Amino acid sequence: MPRTRRFVALAALPALLAAAACSDSDSPSGPTALPVIGVTATAVNSSSIKLTFTSRTGDNSYNIERAEGAAGTFASAGTVAAPGTAATVTFNDGSLKPQTLYRYRVTTVVGSALSTPSSEASVTTLAFGTFTAEISGDITTSRTLYADTTYTLKGFIHVTNGASLTIQAGTKIVGDFATVGSSLFIMRGAKIFSNGTADAPVVFTSSRAVGSRQPGDWGGLILVGNAPINRSGSVEVEGTATDGTAVVSGKNYSVLYSGGNTLTDNSGTITYTRVEFAGYAPAANQELNSFTFAAVGSGTRISYLESLGGLDDAFEFFGGALDGDHLVAYETGDDMFDMSEGFSGRLQYLIGYNSVQLTPRTGAGSLATDLQGIENDGCNGSGCDNGFDTQPFTIPMVANFTLIGCGAQACAGGAAGGFGMMLRRGTGGYYVNGILGRFAAGGVSIRDANTFARAANAATPDLATSDLQVRNVFMSEVANTPFQANTATPATQFSLDLTGNTITNSTATAASLFTGLPAVATAPANTAALDWTPVTGAAVGTGGLATFTGRLQTKAGSFIVGTSYVGAAQPGGTKWWAGWTNYARN
Repeated sequence: MPRTRRFVALAALPALLAAAACSDSDSPSGPTALPVIGVTATAVNSSSIKLTFTSRTGDNSYNIERAEGAAGTFASAGTVAAPGTAATVTFNDGSLKPQTLYRYRVTTVVGSALSTPSSEASVTTLAFGTFTAEISGDITTSRTLYADTTYTLKGFIHVTNGASLTIQAGTKIVGDFATVGSSLFIMRGAKIFSNGTADAPVVFTSSRAVGSRQPGDWGGLILVGNAPINRSGSVEVEGTATDGTAVVSGKNYSVLYSGGNTLTDNSGTITYTRVEFAGYAPAANQELNSFTFAAVGSGTRISYLESLGGLDDAFEFFGGALDGDHLVAYETGDDMFDMSEGFSGRLQYLIGYNSVQLTPRTGAGSLATDLQGIENDGCNGSGCDNGFDTQPFTIPMVANFTLIGCGAQACAGGAAGGFGMMLRRGTGGYYVNGILGRFAAGGVSIRDANTFARAANAATPDLATSDLQVRNVFMSEVANTPFQANTATPATQFSLDLTGNTITNSTATAASLFTGLPAVATAPANTAALDWTPVTGAAVGTGGLATFTGRLQTKAGSFIVGTSYVGAAQPGGTKWWAGWTNYARN
């Protein structure tokens, strides 16, 4: 019997093998993909997350999916190659929102096979300013400042040695109130990349609490380039050298900006960045500004910048050829926009608003008493070898500006708003499609014969030949004086013909022109209450010079475009200042 059973079993074996072979041919073929294990998500900072998990031998790659919030839908976040063996795999996910929950899952790819998704991992990105750090010495190697950290500048910090300073969107940097004049200098050959966003601007401000801040709480942001200026010799950046000429890290040593010859010099990029309650004046007429651009070349770009509550000028340009757009100056201690020493850059879409003369911090200097919208000079001071006619001339192009002064009674200390535009000491330039309002001294002051010579001494300058043009400008509440009153000695008035230059001296109030502009000397309820959009039917909604010709066209190039309206805001257009700017008096 045992032999019989063994024989039957052996006889049946071929049939079983045949059945098995038949079964295999009918089964699915190809590799199998299994989910990864150990998926972990860790917040690196306010905008990035690190994902880790364990791979398997034979895996090809991994598809990473991300979902925002507890109930968000998953979408692709990227792909990472498999190492080929069992190992830890890392995936870095960036450009995320601060303080936001994100969920992740991973799908394994083996050939054409996909696994089911892994288990989920979730984490919340860090908030802006979670950590704190101090910067007390010069920065000599490239460095990044992160949005999850609030940085305090303690002293006069210089970025030197060709280093690049990169600042993440949303980063806050404060100037130490206890260290008078604390500032950030981007020196020749170095670069800054301060690139915020409309939702997360980079903010430089006072170390003091909101409600206690004052102009002059810290120094400001200073860029020094290698572009030409029109002053010879050794020319120091105003406000420097209080600690002498020896280069000592963190000290206010002498900083020179003369002698450059690279018009296209590049000092970096600054976008969506605010500078608040800055300015420092160690001596009369020697001030640091909110933004100082000294001999900065055309390779540098600035866009969407705001100065708030500065001790001196909001934006000052000493020579160079910097191009910029969408600049805002709120409550400035002196001039909103100041250009001199051969500045030849181009600026478009400028907003300036002064309603009160703020009180500076003790020991930082004093405020001016003649706040101007634009104050431009040719050459002044040492090194002007041919006086006001020293070349290169100051010939910028400024287009689409809305500048509102203090009015007749708004500013204390004798400051009554000054002029909308002060053009003097041989300056030229092209000023087109602008609005000047509430300047009690007058609309425009063409101060001297050297400046009038830039207009070829003509009341209606020839667009083809003249380097001083004031065209398509609308004035409101400028004491009905579009040009400076005849008070010069000898009694000579340098003014332009209104009709020939399409200049309007309106009797309309400034408040009637815009969607949101408070009454004279009245603080807006909040930042949103400053709405520079022309009201429907306002004269400033039209009257612009849309097509440039002659030297206007040559100067504008492809950077500045003509508009059918005047001022910084297109009727019915995007409120480009909204969301990232701030208004506060302290």
